[in-house]
Formats: sequence, C-alpha cells, structure tokens
Amino acid sequence: MAKALVADWSTLAGSLLVTVRITLEALAAAVVVGGLLAILFSLSRWIEQSLFPYAIILQVTPIVAIAPLIIIWVSDTRVALVLCATIVALFPIVSNTTLGLRSVDPGLLDLFRLHRATRWQTLVRLRVPSALPYFFAGLRVSAGLALIGAVVAEFVAGTGGTVSGLAYQILLSGLQLNIPRLFAALFLIALTGIVLSMLAALAAWISLRRWHESEIARES
Repeated sequence: MAKALVADWSTLAGSLLVTVRITLEALAAAVVVGGLLAILFSLSRWIEQSLFPYAIILQVTPIVAIAPLIIIWVSDTRVALVLCATIVALFPIVSNTTLGLRSVDPGLLDLFRLHRATRWQTLVRLRVPSALPYFFAGLRVSAGLALIGAVVAEFVAGTGGTVSGLAYQILLSGLQLNIPRLFAALFLIALTGIVLSMLAALAAWISLRRWHESEIARES
C-alpha cells in the first residue's frame, strides 16, 4: 500500500482533492442550512413541528436509494454529489443546534426578559452562545457524514475524468484487481475523516476554551 501511495500519488492526490472539495462544500452547505433551520425551529414550535419530520425523513432514507434520482435530476454531476453529501450531513447540525438553542438557563432567560430584551437580542446574546457546544458536537458528526455521503455519491455516480474522486479510484482499482491502490485510496479516505474530526475539535476548542466549562476542564 505504501508503494502504491508513492507510485500512484499523482492520480490519488487529484482524486483526494476532488473528494475533499465535495466534502467541504457539502459540510459548509449543511452548516448554513442546518443553522438557519435550527434558528427557525427555536423561534417557533409550529415551524419545528411542521418541518422537522422532513429532516427525519431525509436522515433515515438511505442515500444510496435517492442518489441516483438526484444525479438524474441535476444536470451538473458535481452539484449533484455535493447535494447528496449535504443531505447526509444535515440532520446532526439541525438536531444538535436546535437542542442547544432551546437548552438555555431559565434564570438567564428570565434576566433577559426582565431587562426587556428583544427576541433578536436574546437569540444573539444568549441562545446562540449557549448552543455553540451542541453545534460543535453536531459538526464533528456531520464532518464524517459529509465524507461518507461524498464517497457514496461518487460510487453511485461512477464518474471519471475531472470529477473522479477516491471512490472512483476504488471502483477502478477493484475492476483492475489493483489491490494496493484500492487500499491506498481507502487509507486516504480514513485519513481525511480523521483530519476533519480533528479540525472540528480544534474549532470547538478555539471557540469555547475561554468561557465554556467543557474546554476549561480539559485544559486544567
């Protein structure tokens, strides 16, 4: 496997870049869409009860089942792959952030009401900071799911050329019985997942280390 990494690095590196780019774009989309949905859910129970079941449906529906439909409906293969990975990564962001936005200290909430804070001020200055630990917990899960969604979508699409990711290299290596390259591609996927998880943990540490007890206790 090590020899295959060195000998086929030019091919594997290009595919790695494609997979990482799709994963990051899907994760960014999941963060934006999931964060906005979580804010809407926290502001209105009616909106949450109306839309949250659809988020659950997307979560429990196998991406392998809907990826072919998305790839057929969306003409741009790259956009279709990002969309598939976004669907897989969306639910942890929505559920964790919604829980965090609702898990506010009642005493602090009463204090904000006592000072006649608006809903926007309460959201920005109280609910969002309180939800950050929950958000980062969901982000670590979604980072791995975005990578899984990208790889699965690439498997379903089976595309080569300029949009060929590591999944395509696995498929091609399997057909050619090139087992070292196959395991090299698997190693790169696993390594990418570890790096994404570490980056999410680093972002949480940078954001929470000065005020939240979870990171303060870890440092002490």
